[in-house]
This record gives sequence, structure tokens and C-alpha cells, in this order.
Amino acid sequence: MRCLLLWTHLSLLLVLILDSTHLTASYCPNQRCGNLTKIPYPFGIGKGCYLNGWFEIQCNNSTSGEPIPYLPKINKDVVGINLPTEVSDLYVDKPYGSLRIKTKITSMGCSNNSDEIKFGEPLNFTGTPFTIGASNTLIALGCNNKATLTHLEPRLVGCITTCEPRKKGDSQGCNGNKCCQADQPSEVGSIIGVSIEDYPTNRTRGRGCRVAFLTDEFRQVKNYINPNPQWFYDRQYVILQLRWVIPMTNLSFIKPLGCRDTADRIKYGSTIAPCACDINYLITGIGCGCTSGYRGNPYILGGCKDIDECLDKGYCSETGLTCVNLRGGYNCVHKKDKTLPITIGLCVGFGVLILFGVTFWLYKFIKRRRKINRKNKFFKRNGGLLLKQQLTSKEGSIEKTIVFNSKELEKATENFSSNRVLGQGGQGTVYKGMLVNGQIVAVKRSKVVDEDKLEEFINEVVILSQINHRNIVKLIGCCLETEVPLLVYEYISNG
Repeated sequence: MRCLLLWTHLSLLLVLILDSTHLTASYCPNQRCGNLTKIPYPFGIGKGCYLNGWFEIQCNNSTSGEPIPYLPKINKDVVGINLPTEVSDLYVDKPYGSLRIKTKITSMGCSNNSDEIKFGEPLNFTGTPFTIGASNTLIALGCNNKATLTHLEPRLVGCITTCEPRKKGDSQGCNGNKCCQADQPSEVGSIIGVSIEDYPTNRTRGRGCRVAFLTDEFRQVKNYINPNPQWFYDRQYVILQLRWVIPMTNLSFIKPLGCRDTADRIKYGSTIAPCACDINYLITGIGCGCTSGYRGNPYILGGCKDIDECLDKGYCSETGLTCVNLRGGYNCVHKKDKTLPITIGLCVGFGVLILFGVTFWLYKFIKRRRKINRKNKFFKRNGGLLLKQQLTSKEGSIEKTIVFNSKELEKATENFSSNRVLGQGGQGTVYKGMLVNGQIVAVKRSKVVDEDKLEEFINEVVILSQINHRNIVKLIGCCLETEVPLLVYEYISNG
């Protein structure tokens, strides 16, 4: 039983790991096909570049050789792909992407062929991540034409054209005479169709070519002075807008993006997440969009980038205000006196200099105190106190025995330079030196001192300093402030 549970957990972990790696591995930037200069993820061309089969785009060649982007799962040519627009409030803004595709038109009397479409086969996107967009308009062209949107029951949406001769001063455009339009409801769903039929009047009967279609190209049609239904029939297609979301089966793809959802609205408070997601229960999918203050692709990890609103001179244009860019927004603040930062900078600079000076002085002071303490320690250890007692107890010996400090002998021997060495032996090294009074001396630096024989050593120093014989090198003095005692002798050349 334990093995079964362990295997189950490992399997789930492997699925999550593979799914999370799919998030980054599937993104193929800078893809294009024909008029689609930029194909945004989750759409993509080629294996591994799209989220799933619904978003696969094939780049096919037309009869003219021009590449045409094509969605094989819904069998439609693609004209444009847009990512969801900016989301300010998930309860108001629904983050749906838009997709523009080519669809057939419904016609009557435009050809002698019997294959004219009077009751067009409805567009059915049930079970797909696509649904009919909200920016489409029903257009009917021709004389006495009755066009209706189907599969909207119980709603009835349609329009009727007449065929009156135009008079001078009549308004142009799609106003009911040979051209009519009806707004499509905002929430249509996944199925919609267009039907066309003759609508004779007492004055005129239907004649000639008549077409009807659902399109988001309404502005172009509306501005035509004489919309020609035959032109649309020969064209064979119009542009329809769809909306798209991410299927619920890809929720594991959405989670790592770090977007907030409707339930997180209170949780986030003033903290602005770079993207937001909302579930569309109409087509069972989830849509994500960059939040206000961000721009980019919400379906790529880190794809929503902060916008620097302050680059636009229109922000904070009020007198006395300046723009400060914030993460996910901006703030307008009063302009501050420019001398204040300079004053603060100077004060901080002087403060740093004073602090540096005090720190340096303390460092030197502590270093000097340590050096003095170290010299005192060596002086006591090398029998300095005993020497003082010997010198004070013997009358007249103070003038004959000189106690040097370490600094004097370091200066005399150039800090015990190797160039000053006169000789080396088992007992130590002898250096040639010159005292401040110009006297040349020999300074002996012992290697080891036996602390048990310090008293004997001090007595010898006192005695030797008092001996003045031509066969004995005179001892001038000593230094006990160093780690080992230094003895200063009279220098004898060639001696």
C-alpha cells in the first residue's frame, strides 16, 4: 500500500515538473506568417511552440504563393491575433484575447449555380477555447433583403433592406436602403449562423444579388457610398472576430505565471500584480491579461512589463507637479527645491569626512597604545625593571649605561636592513648603525633569551658598560623594548 502511495505521489510530481517546464520550453519568439508579423504565445508554428493543438498555426502557401496562417483544428484562415487588453477590474474588464478569421458569406441571386448558400451552415465552436466575439455586426446588402442571425433563441436579431432610388441629399452609408445592419448581442456563445430570404414590398420585389454576413469590418462597409453585394460574393469571405481563452485543462500552465484572480481582489489590496486571470464559464476557460500599469504577454512568465508613464509628458502636467514612476503605476508629487538635495549631499559628505577622520584617529591612537603596551611588556619581560634598580643602586653608572628605545635603533640601522649586517652567528646578528649624534655603533640582535638567566644578563650589562679596556669592545647601552634585547657596542672597524 505504501509503495502504491509513493508511486502515485512521484507520478503527480513528475507531471507537475513536466508541465512547468512546458511553460518556458513552448515559447518561440519572433514567429510570423504572411500578414501576421507577430504570432503571440500560446499560438505558435511548429511542434513545441504552441500551448496545445487548438493554438497550432500552420503557415500554408496560397495559389498566389503568399503564406497564409491557418488554424487546422477549426479549419479557418487567420487574419489577426490579439492578446487580452489591459485589466483594471476583473469584475468589469474580462481578459479575453481576440482572433480574426475568414468566414463564408450567405448569398441569394448572385450566381446561376444551385450551390448558393441561403441558409449558411452555422459557425460552431462548442468544445473549443473560442467563442463569437462582441465586436461583430450583421450586414445585409441588396434589394429587399431580410437577414437574420440564427441560434440566438429566444432573441431575434436581423435587419431588412429596401430598394428605393437615391435622391439628391439622401444620407449615404448603410442606412436601410440596399444596406442594413444590426448589432450582434455581446454574449452570443459558441454557435451562430446567418440566414437570408426575400422580403418583397408593395412597391418593389427582390431582385439581383443579395448577401448577408457577420463581420467586424462594419466601419468599412458603412462608409461605402454604394455597397456592392456582388463584390462581396466574388470575394467569398468576410472577417469575423472570435474571442479565445486558455482551456481549463491547462490550469497548471496558468498557476506559475503569478497572476491574481477574481477571488484575490481583496487579498491583494493595494499590491498590484502584473497580470490577472478570470474564469469564463460560458466556454469553460480562463483568460489572463496584464493589469493597469503593465504591458506585454500575460501567458509568458514575466511577460507583463511595467510601463514608465512618466515618459509621456501628458502625465502630471499640472503646474508644480512632477511625475514619479512606480511599479504598476505612477504618482504626481510637488516639485522639490533643488537646493535641498545639494544641501543634504554636502551635509552627508562632511559627515562622512568627519566620521572617517575620527575613525582614522581612533585607529592610530589604538595602534599606538598597543605598540606602547607591547614595548612595556617586552621591557618588563627582558628585565627592564631590574636594570633600573641596578643603575640607581650604583653611583655614577647611570651616565655610563645608556638605555635606548626601539625607535632610535630602528632608525640607526635603517629598520635592521640586510645591507647593514656586519655578521651572523649562533647567538644572533650584528648590524652597523649610526646614532643621531653621528656615532657609529654595532647593534647586536640576539636570537633567544633564557628568561631564567635574566638577572645574570642584566648584571653583565651593567658590569660591561663600566669596563673601559682597549682589548674589550665597549658596551655603550642596550634596548629592552623589543622581543629580544638589543645590545649596542662601540664600532671597531676591521675589528
